[in-house]
Amino acid sequence: MTNILIRKLIKNFENTSNSRVRENYGKLASIMGIGSNLLLFIIKIAVGLLFNSISITADAVNNLSDSGSSLVTLLGFKLSGKPADADHPFGHQRMEYISGLVVSFIILFLGLQLIQSSFDKIIHPELPQFNIISVVVLIVAILIKVWQCLFYRKIGKTINSLTLMATAIDSRNDIMATSAVLVATIVTYLTGFDLDGYMGLVVAVFIIISGINLIKETISPLLGTAPSNELVDQIYKKILSYEHIIGLHDLIIHSYGESKTYASVHCEVPAELDCLISHSVIDKIERDVLKDMDINLIIHLDPVVITDERTNALKEQVEQTIETLLPDIHIHDFRVVWGFDHSNLIFDVVVPFDVEWSDEELILMISNEIYKINPTYHAVVTIDHNHYVPNEDELDV
Repeated sequence: MTNILIRKLIKNFENTSNSRVRENYGKLASIMGIGSNLLLFIIKIAVGLLFNSISITADAVNNLSDSGSSLVTLLGFKLSGKPADADHPFGHQRMEYISGLVVSFIILFLGLQLIQSSFDKIIHPELPQFNIISVVVLIVAILIKVWQCLFYRKIGKTINSLTLMATAIDSRNDIMATSAVLVATIVTYLTGFDLDGYMGLVVAVFIIISGINLIKETISPLLGTAPSNELVDQIYKKILSYEHIIGLHDLIIHSYGESKTYASVHCEVPAELDCLISHSVIDKIERDVLKDMDINLIIHLDPVVITDERTNALKEQVEQTIETLLPDIHIHDFRVVWGFDHSNLIFDVVVPFDVEWSDEELILMISNEIYKINPTYHAVVTIDHNHYVPNEDELDV
């Protein structure tokens, strides 16, 4: 059914990298969510009030919050589809994350309200009226929520939407919550023990947990997350495949939405190479990365002297020394200012964020190791931090 809806209602549905197509996917998911959750709310609230069931009423309010969440998601996809302007030169795609954050707070607030209602029912129990209609309604609601979960997950994976994947998880939680209400209704009827308020409390806890998890997931991309190791590997392999590129470092990737990615990197080229040739290579890489990976890449050119055998031999010795000291650390931009009574070894060190030592401690440790190689060598070290740097075996280039 999901595939039929996509093919019928979304033009050029296969072109998910297009921002307009992506927006249409989001609109479809949101509209279906609004409609189905409103239907569930109307049915459940009627049954809950008619048969005096706080748990069914709580579940109905949860569906109303889901409908409101879908409305906010719809607005978020609509605003995120706006093109870049003078005030927002990188576009508006992060509005999708903001809408997800608003939805999370709505869910959390409603969960807290329902906890209060459930406690009131526990303190002042009033046995709900059992009716086969309420059982049928809950079973139908579970089936609809199963469809919703699969529907949101399908579209979320198709367009790589964090908001829709979170909504799919919320629908999965609703399945468990409604199942709990169904069990409470049947157990209360069979045993006479009123579980209604307790199951209403369970539903409220599910809602709160969903809200907290969604807040965590939507805040993360707003703060800025590290790129995946797979993406870093792809960029490294892509750039190193070009002639005259002998190394790269200081890769920084910024995401302004799923189809708005910017990156910058330093590329090392032989210093002896004509600057016009180096510039031409860099230009080609930037164009190809934009075309093939949809990443706006800016490259800084780093000329490296590779014909000085004395410097090359010393660089290799320094690399081996540092690798023995700290295997996860890499160096780049190595150069030597040779002097009569001392020489300065100048280089940058790439350090993962999870290294336990401070920058000052690392510089002191490295300087001491350089001093052991030759007391006339002075290390001038700059620390760069990176969460992940591929090694040569992983790159296989």
